[in-house]
Amino acid sequence: MITFKDKTVLITGGSRGIGKECVELFLNLDANVAFTYFTAEKSSNKILESYKGNSKLKSYQVNNSNAKEIEQSVKQIILDFETIDVLVNNAGIWKEASIEKMSIDEWNETLNINLTSAYLFSKFVVPKMKTNNFGRIINVASTAGQRGEAFHSHYAASKGGMISLTKSLAAELGEYGITVNSVAPGWVYTEMTKNSLEQKTCFEKVVGDIPLKKIAQPGEIAGPIIFLASDLASHITGEILNVNGGSVLCG
Repeated sequence: MITFKDKTVLITGGSRGIGKECVELFLNLDANVAFTYFTAEKSSNKILESYKGNSKLKSYQVNNSNAKEIEQSVKQIILDFETIDVLVNNAGIWKEASIEKMSIDEWNETLNINLTSAYLFSKFVVPKMKTNNFGRIINVASTAGQRGEAFHSHYAASKGGMISLTKSLAAELGEYGITVNSVAPGWVYTEMTKNSLEQKTCFEKVVGDIPLKKIAQPGEIAGPIIFLASDLASHITGEILNVNGGSVLCG
């Protein structure tokens, strides 16, 4: 049986989508859960309300483009829960822009929120994990980071960078009992993809390109994250676990 009793998990972007599913799954497996959000305060409060009185759950408003806020949030979480055993770098954005129209601000926004924040959260969490000689870091990457994505080159670059970060940190931190892995979803039903998937032509094209002929629900991504954070995956590090219905095979 998987359990996270006496473990503290930090999930970035935990108020919606995949992050929300992770929050609920880890709580149900007896973890202490800290999650971050930035603009989705109503969604965050709704989660807190549904677990009202549960001292194992806390939320933190953090701007993932602000290094100081990230550092302060990690310090506060350690004060509140004493440690951080598992980090799930989930927060991210996905916006369309062709290369000739993409502004430097659009490029920087995506790289900062998707990739630089994963580097910063890892940077500030790792010292505590080293002290404990234990840690699990799971990065939510994407099929786009492996095969590219037209009109989303900034997104693909950020996720490709996350995959390289995963492999690099796995080699660097293994001797301290810290494993670092990624999951790589394809299309998932979330607030981020809702508008695109509501267009019939887009939906049919997307489903047609997936060998399993269905789009993932957030919980289908959260489950593999739980696995990589658990003792069942204690000898896995530097792995990119594709959770995309086989779509990475057909790009």
